[in-house]
Amino acid sequence: MSRATIPARIRGAPDWKVTEPVSSGIDDAPRLVRVATVGTAHGLRGDVRVTVHTDDPEGRFRVGSCLMTEPEDRGPLTVAAMRHQQQHWFLRFDGVNDRTAAEALRGLELYAAADVSEDEAWYPFQLEGLRAELPDGTALGVVAGVQHLPAHDLIVLVETSGARTLVPFVSEIVPEVDVPGGRIVLDPPSGMLADEDER
Repeated sequence: MSRATIPARIRGAPDWKVTEPVSSGIDDAPRLVRVATVGTAHGLRGDVRVTVHTDDPEGRFRVGSCLMTEPEDRGPLTVAAMRHQQQHWFLRFDGVNDRTAAEALRGLELYAAADVSEDEAWYPFQLEGLRAELPDGTALGVVAGVQHLPAHDLIVLVETSGARTLVPFVSEIVPEVDVPGGRIVLDPPSGMLADEDER
């Protein structure tokens, strides 16, 4: 597979929802991203099954990890045990020692600090609001969001005319992402963009 056809990486799984991270209320605090949703209690010792919303569950759910919660008054929760069994993830938290306490956690959203240091991988919130332009600098519009598909992610582009266009987030079409510069460069094939005739 050539570099030109390799999808750019968005942190998250193909079917995960793009959600607004929880605000900590402190301007210089790390941005939080959703990493799991608590499901049903499992067993009698306080374990819960979680739906994972991260591409690094082993790192995020390491014993001793502190996870923020939504609603906020239910946390933070510290991971006491973690296991992966038959494609499911199970967690136990400090102070949650029986099935009744575990059942009370059902539906909680779990958040962790975003790790924005990795090259060639971006969270959706890092891309939203970036200017989109052609390689020659011609303005195309603004990134409004990201949609996840099994094959690759799609950038939701609001073109200068207001048209919304889905752009495959592959390096052949999106050769450059410059988050510090506030822009992405698009090299779309003919006919992809609604505003193409106006340029």
